[in-house]
Formats: sequence, C-alpha cells, structure tokens
Amino acid sequence: MSGFEVIESDAGLIKAWTRGVQVEDSARAQLRNVASLPFIHKHIAVMPDVHWGMGATVGSVIPTVGAIIPAAVGVDIGCGMMAVKTSIRAERLPDSLADLRGAIEAAVPHGRTDNGGRNDVGAHRGDPPALATRKWAALEDGYKAIVERDPKAAHPRGLGHLGTLGTGNHFIELCLDEDGALWVMLHSGSRGVGNRFGSYFVERAKRDMERWFIHLPDKDLAYFPEGSEGFVSYIRAVSWAQKYALANREVMMDQVLAVLREAFPDLVTTDVAVNCHHNYVTQERHFGKDVWLTRKGAVRAGLGELGIIPGSMGARSYIVRGKGNPESFCTCSHGAGRAMSRAEAKRRFTLDDHAAATAGVECRKDADVIDETPMAYKDIDAVMAAQADLVEIVHTLRQVVCVKG
Repeated sequence: MSGFEVIESDAGLIKAWTRGVQVEDSARAQLRNVASLPFIHKHIAVMPDVHWGMGATVGSVIPTVGAIIPAAVGVDIGCGMMAVKTSIRAERLPDSLADLRGAIEAAVPHGRTDNGGRNDVGAHRGDPPALATRKWAALEDGYKAIVERDPKAAHPRGLGHLGTLGTGNHFIELCLDEDGALWVMLHSGSRGVGNRFGSYFVERAKRDMERWFIHLPDKDLAYFPEGSEGFVSYIRAVSWAQKYALANREVMMDQVLAVLREAFPDLVTTDVAVNCHHNYVTQERHFGKDVWLTRKGAVRAGLGELGIIPGSMGARSYIVRGKGNPESFCTCSHGAGRAMSRAEAKRRFTLDDHAAATAGVECRKDADVIDETPMAYKDIDAVMAAQADLVEIVHTLRQVVCVKG
C-alpha cells in the first residue's frame, strides 16, 4: 500500500513515504529536529530512501520560509543524475565489455581528489575537453564574483573538475532497458568547487548562530535568515554551483558518448534525456505560499516531469514520470538509499559477496568498492513500492557496465 504515514513528533508534522522500508532511529531523530524549526512551512516530506545525513537526513524535502539551512542542501551541491537513450541495441554489444569500461575510465577522470593538489587524480591531467572549456567560459564570471565576495570559498580546480566524476557513490553506467536499448546514465555533482562552497557556508552559518546566541537541537542545522549578508552570499553561491553541476554532467555525457561512437560510429541519441538535481535548493510555490524548497537526496517529480531513480551496483534503475503529488511537494526518492554505513558494509561483506551481487555487470570487484556493494543499499523494489503515488515507471534499466571513482 502506497501513501504517506506520519512520524510522531512533538514539534512539527512529518509525512513519510516509508511503508515497507526501514528507517533507522538516528534518521527519525534528525527528522524531528528539522520539523521543530520555526520556519518550516506545513510539514517536511520524507522519501523511502531516507537515511542519516549531516544535519538533515538524505531523502528529505524541507520547505522553509525566511531562512535556508546550508547543511540541509549539503556539500555536494547540485549532485544529480543524467541519462540518455541511444540507438544501440543489446545484441550489438561485444561478449566482453571490459574494453568499453576501460575506454570510459580513460576518457572521464575519476577517483580521489585532494583539494586541487598535484595528486588530484580526479581532475583533468592535461587540457580539459573543449566542451568543458566552453562551459567554464560561461560560468567563470559568476565564480569570480562569488570568491571576490567570499575569498575563503575559492577552490583551485573549477575548470579542472568540470567533466569529472569523483568518488563515493558517483558512477557512470551503461544500461539496457526492457526493450534492449542501450542507455548512458551518470551520477555526479559540483565536485571540488561545490564542496568548498558548501563546507564554507555551513561553517559560516554555525558562526552566525553562535554570534546571535541561537541554540539549535543540532549545530548542523545552522541557518541564514533571509535578507542577511550570509543568505545573499549563499544563494549566489549555491545557484552557481547548481549550474556547474548540470554542466559537469553534460561534459561527462559528451565524453562517454564519444567513446561509444568510436565503437559504434552510427550511434545516435534519442529524444529521451534527463538531467536532474537531487541535492539542491530552489524557490517553489506550495500550499499557497512561495517557499525555499530544499531537496536533500530527493528528485522533483512534478506532474509529467521525467526523473531518474538509480539502484545500486547490480540492481535495477528507473526512469520515472512524476505524478505531481502535492503532499510530497512534488518529489520522489533519489535512489535506493543506504541501509548501512560504509564502515559497516566493509565489515559485513566479502569480495565474494560483492562479486556474486554484481555478477553480469562489468565493474570493479576490488575491496575499495565493498562499501558500494548492492547489499549496502535498501531494496529498490521496496523503495519503488513505497512511492507508487509519487511516480510511475517509464523505463526499467539494468546495468551492464559500471564505472566507479
């Protein structure tokens, strides 16, 4: 049975699409903390992939009036998904996809970054792709205006990270849909520069709370009141980072499609393409009022709008169409959601477990990706069932290649 249930809270209303999905106690505590804030509009909405996050849970929708919480947006500002359908059919793929994975890994920088230092393997090592240079030219003036106002928010790899993947749960995948068509799907955000913006403004908001003697149930819920100097600076920075994140995904997609065209010169892309954030803040109108709506690990699902809900390595992913449910603030989940911490996954699962769970997928099978193994995530089928009144499934995708940082 779909539909929301109410999580008990003494201070504010919490509506959760979590029937049949586990919600850990730490996440419930965070939800109550957020709901208790005086500037929440109506209620907070909780998606079925909800789990603990910094300040606010991942998988929550937070409508505010007169304030924004930087930690609720998070430090991976504008993180999201992009998917493109191609003309290539399953039967044309080679028996071994190892070379294709290797070519994608060579084309798109991925892996650990170290704040722009010489060991930053996740950055472009030579000249960035031409598309990245063009995108940066359109973004550079906005970046300069932000760091002129807040020099400590500067990051040295604005152009160097544009069109790069990163680490953690970021990925590039080749998938097949129910009809055997090949899709390219990828997941990343605003990279080092967005992380720097997010971290800087979270700490700045905390200092403001201390200076104004404002006591919060969690210091990571520090906020900027609308109209304050911090608010104005943050809105400028977060809006820019969201544009950068969109551009980052577009550059990576261009690079991956170029790799595929080397193998399949006749490849064309169809008119089905989605590029959506799932960590961001925007202005929307809900329940008769203009609000600042923060989606942390959540995707806009307005009536008829397409979105992407990925599974984990080895699990199904979905292209969905929103039903525009007003109770969820027109939102759905952003994925399966973690069922356990990265440390717990590494303690619990072996390489053999991971190899079995990712059988049939050309991907890394080493110890460094155990924390991303499918068993570390919630059951995507249960997550989709819990939000049946938020989205309808348009395409079901299964991974055949997965590139991780």
